Amino acid sequence: MATLQFPKGFLWGTATASYQVEGGAFEDGRGLSVWDMLCRKPGAIYNGHSGATACDQYHRYSEDIALMRELGARGHRFSLSWPRILPEGVGAVNAKGLDYYDRFIDGLLAAGVQPYVTLFHWDYPYELYCKGGWLNPDSPRWFADYAALVVERYSDRVTHWMTHNEPQCFVWLGHSVGVHAPGDKLGWAEVLRVGHNALLAHGRAVQAMRAAAKQPIQIGFAPVSSQAMPADPNNPADVDAARQATFAVRGQDFWNNTWFSDPIFLKRYPEDGVALYGDAMPAIGADDFEIIGQPIDFYGANIYQGVVVRAGANGPELVPFPDGYPHTAFPWPVTPEALYWGPRFLYERYKTPIYITENGLASMDWVGIDQRVHDRGRIDFTTRYLAELHRAIKDGVDVRGYFHWSLLDNFEWAEGYKQRFGLVHVDFATLKRTPKDSFVWYQGVVRANGF
Repeated sequence: MATLQFPKGFLWGTATASYQVEGGAFEDGRGLSVWDMLCRKPGAIYNGHSGATACDQYHRYSEDIALMRELGARGHRFSLSWPRILPEGVGAVNAKGLDYYDRFIDGLLAAGVQPYVTLFHWDYPYELYCKGGWLNPDSPRWFADYAALVVERYSDRVTHWMTHNEPQCFVWLGHSVGVHAPGDKLGWAEVLRVGHNALLAHGRAVQAMRAAAKQPIQIGFAPVSSQAMPADPNNPADVDAARQATFAVRGQDFWNNTWFSDPIFLKRYPEDGVALYGDAMPAIGADDFEIIGQPIDFYGANIYQGVVVRAGANGPELVPFPDGYPHTAFPWPVTPEALYWGPRFLYERYKTPIYITENGLASMDWVGIDQRVHDRGRIDFTTRYLAELHRAIKDGVDVRGYFHWSLLDNFEWAEGYKQRFGLVHVDFATLKRTPKDSFVWYQGVVRANGF
């Protein structure tokens, strides 16, 4: 493979989320979240695991920042724990929670790592859930007040912000399927209302953040990208079929790109979804799309996998993967081309700069008898995906940076500690960190701005 050089100033980073790494769940005034609630429900989480301790980053953040410095990461994406800052979600502020993130942000900056802050990565305050959660019409205001508080506190040092992480997951998996927190199985009309309130919360938060910022800030959000790839990339009909499939709403789920992105960028719901959902659609206020559609600065794409389609007589047709096709431990198919077609199609439609805010794989890693972690599969996977991302940039897609998921092995939601996504191995009994071979490889990528 030829040497691939990324654009000057391309941002190489890592990513984590509060409930997955912090621990300290019942310390220093932190309130409960819906994930604390779900983790105490028998059978909800693999093997009864919880994020109560996780990677204990709450106490070991200096050690993790030192790892980022060693890696040479230029940026780190992390989320704030809403109930650590506002134990009841609104009202009284927990000074110790704010102080913790002051220390974390200052430590990142001292290490030369730019903080990219996500306001909501699923740990919704339990006390607000008891008031109706995202179904409550006041929920957008609750979120906007929280957003204003933290931007006023940290925007003297933090210039890049994201509102929601993967609304497809916390709305659908959390409120329809019930496998993620809060574990509800609502009717479809109620699920759509949850989604609409989450979009209003995004828009009101953007307004509040702009008003509270102490300097110009960049705001985005980070949905999970559901990618279709053409069976024959040289066949324009298959490329068009993949584009159609990428932006189609097909059923009562949110594994599509348009339901949460079109309202933000185009100020409307996708027509096929509106027609499909009919009478279940939520009531939409006269100003709702003006609120939701506040201008934002970048699109954070979380891309892990894709599906293959071809042009058929009645529209795009799914092409099944052959028997024995490579997959990760999750198991998700290994589809590097998703990091070409995903950014390309998203940039065509929304014309907004892109960050790859998550990409990585779950693999079966362990510390070997030589006390090292040899995760050759992660290196191969990331090499293939980054080569496709480089091709997208070469073809004119404005991609500003890449955040590898994840810095650390961590609490993988309903999967508990079964899945390992980290560049750094974590022994969850001792909490010892061991950089993997992929850590050393990625360190070289960052230094060379390519590979």
